[in-house]
Amino acid sequence: MPHDTTLHLVQITNQHDVAPELRQELIDCWMVVTNAGGAAGFPFPPVGQDDVAPIADKLLSRLDPQQSRLLIAQADGVLAGWVILNRDPYRLVGHWGTVHHLQTHSAFRGRGVGSALVHELRKIARDELGLEQLHLAARGSEGLEDFYGRLGWREIGRWPGALRLSPHDTRDEVLMILAPL
Repeated sequence: MPHDTTLHLVQITNQHDVAPELRQELIDCWMVVTNAGGAAGFPFPPVGQDDVAPIADKLLSRLDPQQSRLLIAQADGVLAGWVILNRDPYRLVGHWGTVHHLQTHSAFRGRGVGSALVHELRKIARDELGLEQLHLAARGSEGLEDFYGRLGWREIGRWPGALRLSPHDTRDEVLMILAPL
């Protein structure tokens, strides 16, 4: 992909709007990102179709205009990245949303795909869902705190040693917030 290719961002709020080809692209992207060492929800690569497809289907089945949105980035008709935004239905915490599984296909890394997805997700959260803040949890020691920090997020806490990737690799889970939107 040329570096100057325009990204097309598409929001999906219903699983029936996900064509079989897009479903497979989402699964393929998740496998590529995970198997390249990305912190996208599967901590123990390698993963294959049988690992990722059921989880992707579960995420897609939860899409709902008021509770869960999928935002995809396409470049020249090819999936470049994606992210999920969830909103809790309970009034007590209904003013904030949670960001899950932000990922950029490795073929598109370093081209602003992740940043574009986060910027657009922020607008959707604020303007369409009326949210006041976004939360996420990130795997420590991956540089994710810096990435999100450049986009206005701030660290609000850590669960020290929460993520055990191997007997000799234990990481913090980093809690982050984006507010105000």
